[in-house]
Amino acid sequence: MSRISAIRAMLAGAVLATAASAAAAQTPQRGGTMNIIISPEPPTLMLGINQTTPTAIVGGKIYESLLRYDFDLKPMPGLAKSWTVSPDGLTYTFKLQQGVKWHDGKPFTADDVVFSAKTYLTAVHPRSRPIFQRCEEISAPDPETVVFKLKGPFAPFIMAWEPSTAPIVPKHIYEGTDFRANPANNTPIGTGPFKLKEWVRGSHIHFVRNDDYWQKGKPYLDEIYYRVLPDASARVVAMETGQTHLSAFADIETFEVPRLKALPNLELTTKGYEYLAQIAWLDFNLRNPPFNDKRFRQAVYHAIDRNFMRDRIWFGLGKPATGPIHSSIPHYDANVPKYPFDPKKAEALLDAMGLKRGADGVRVKVTMESLPYGDVYVRAGEYIRQALGRVGIQVTLRSSDVATWGDRVRNWDYDMTLQVLSQLGHPALGVSRLYISSNIRKGVLFSNVNGYSNPRIDELFDKAAVTVDPVEAQKMYSEIQRILVDDVPVAWLLELDFPTFIDKRFRNVVTSAIGVRDNFADAYMVAK
Repeated sequence: MSRISAIRAMLAGAVLATAASAAAAQTPQRGGTMNIIISPEPPTLMLGINQTTPTAIVGGKIYESLLRYDFDLKPMPGLAKSWTVSPDGLTYTFKLQQGVKWHDGKPFTADDVVFSAKTYLTAVHPRSRPIFQRCEEISAPDPETVVFKLKGPFAPFIMAWEPSTAPIVPKHIYEGTDFRANPANNTPIGTGPFKLKEWVRGSHIHFVRNDDYWQKGKPYLDEIYYRVLPDASARVVAMETGQTHLSAFADIETFEVPRLKALPNLELTTKGYEYLAQIAWLDFNLRNPPFNDKRFRQAVYHAIDRNFMRDRIWFGLGKPATGPIHSSIPHYDANVPKYPFDPKKAEALLDAMGLKRGADGVRVKVTMESLPYGDVYVRAGEYIRQALGRVGIQVTLRSSDVATWGDRVRNWDYDMTLQVLSQLGHPALGVSRLYISSNIRKGVLFSNVNGYSNPRIDELFDKAAVTVDPVEAQKMYSEIQRILVDDVPVAWLLELDFPTFIDKRFRNVVTSAIGVRDNFADAYMVAK
């Protein structure tokens, strides 16, 4: 063989070896342990009773629902392998996967779905109750079929099947019991790819592979440890050093993101939050003057530089919001009134209200509740205080723990506060609850706590939710957005992007619109 031929042969061999190595890296492999940050520690793993983010992150490995959703919010098979919707939008028929077992070995059937939707979730789940109360009948014509017949059309019904909204629970364990006091809440039994082995409070939650999982050959990982790390600095070190392999939501402070992003052992993604579609906004108590005058609310909006907040507080993790509906979910419309950063316009609006500056330069004094969910919200509150102070609105920040903050807001004992809420894939599920008059309920958090009431908004939200024609629904949701943005019941600040850091030894971790809240059946570890 000539020297040139030998070189060619060597190069060809190297290419083949590289290709084989790449193919092996892309082929899911069984085995491995994944260590994941969890903060704060969840109060329970029972998703039917508690839907906070920590519970959803951990409980999503145990409990499953009928559907999953891709990054474009299109339904994918879950516990249901197929589904049909009648032309009139009243009947939804789901065909279930075969061979599914509960973690205790009992077979999963359509009766479990009927029990979950008809009895369990309507009793304990505040978000599911109004959805399934729209059903005229929920039935199981055979063990692998579930039929939902609605009293009237409800377009987002197909979007209601992610695990924290509609977790399917075992009928044989919960039927006839006190759902909230059932001992199984502490030793949860689901259909998911992982089973709970141990929970050491304050330390870790240990999951092991469910060898009888209905997706044959999955999951690939042997076990998952959720490590409880309440200290922000400890979380950063854990990710830097490879002690933990995954962080999400607000685990990593925004100012640390650029540095961690540059580390060779970590991958950053902001995908996997499409279903939640969270917006940060400044919530006003419209019962309290001067917040009852929309000119004041508009002035506040003009006084805040949302680009500054994105760039200097969230370090680019998000974009300015245009209104109540997130740009990633159905029926978003950008054609709404605009509120550019314009302190002079803010001052003109305040002058028109008769709120003149005093000798100390102050026009009015208000109180703002600090949102107790990490340093980023502390910094955001400090910036808002300074920005409003420049136009003569003196803001006193009032700090508290999570429980106290929740009590003040739910009981209307506040002037304004930062809020972050999920939109749940559709305006009828996650947006309308914040603005309709019927949801002004004292003592209920994440409802219409600010007291906004507009009969036209009530009418439009009601009609849009039951309109089957998407074009007609869009017209109504577009009008809703224009009205609300003109009224400014809240000041929508940023559509948030959350950083998910993944150790590069792991693949297929974020595969759907609920990201780290999904079941991790497809996640695997690449051999070193």
